[in-house]
Amino acid sequence: MDIVERLGLAVWVKDLKAARSLGRLGNIHYISKRLKYVYLYVDGKTSDQVIRRIEKLPFVKRVEPSQRMNISLEFSRPVHS
Repeated sequence: MDIVERLGLAVWVKDLKAARSLGRLGNIHYISKRLKYVYLYVDGKTSDQVIRRIEKLPFVKRVEPSQRMNISLEFSRPVHS
């Protein structure tokens, strides 16, 4: 079994009913009714194509990719005197 690289996307939408159709393009993880965004995961290899496709949808305001890959996860212990 191979582990597939995923990319998280925050998709800001105008209409939440139409936002459910984003499930065709990736795995919906969370839908915020108050802030009107959908967080979904897409395949990392085809993420550029999927982002362009999502941005063309009429109910989408903007798409923000996750910055998790750019964050360093190495932490060091503080040195006490």
